[in-house]
Amino acid sequence: MPPIQKKICLLGDFAVGKTSLIRRFVEAKFEDKYLSTIGTKISRKTVQVNERQMNLLVWDLAGGEQFDKMTRSYYRGATGAIIVYDVTRPETHQTIASYVQNFLDVNPGAALVLAGNKSDLIEEWAMPPETLTDPAGLYHAPQLLTSAKTGQNVEQLFQTLAEKIISLS
Repeated sequence: MPPIQKKICLLGDFAVGKTSLIRRFVEAKFEDKYLSTIGTKISRKTVQVNERQMNLLVWDLAGGEQFDKMTRSYYRGATGAIIVYDVTRPETHQTIASYVQNFLDVNPGAALVLAGNKSDLIEEWAMPPETLTDPAGLYHAPQLLTSAKTGQNVEQLFQTLAEKIISLS
């Protein structure tokens, strides 16, 4: 059976680690220096879900963009999204709702997973861990604490989204 192909988006504010998560997932690499994404970058990786292979087309979208016609065109056709926030910056957690709403306006019924990134910086956490579950319950979206630097839960993050996409198909 040929692999199925699914478009997914990584969304979140500037410098939450979207590009680093993708690089860790696709290339098994991490780089400390900050590289700002301009526009969008598309990567590809195949994952196994049950007996099926799924080619994930991972769209890395620039953070903090206004939701406009251009952004809508980037979202169009996506079957899932990972909404990323930085556990050391509470303001990035507060924008989850707008990313979710804007994405679901274009792709109703799409799969969502939330990623609390930079969990390796535990001494810098600005949010009590119990507050991290609030949005996950609101959107029926699994939430994982990740670290692009250490690789913690990065594979699981993308695998969870792929499994959720299959379950909604």
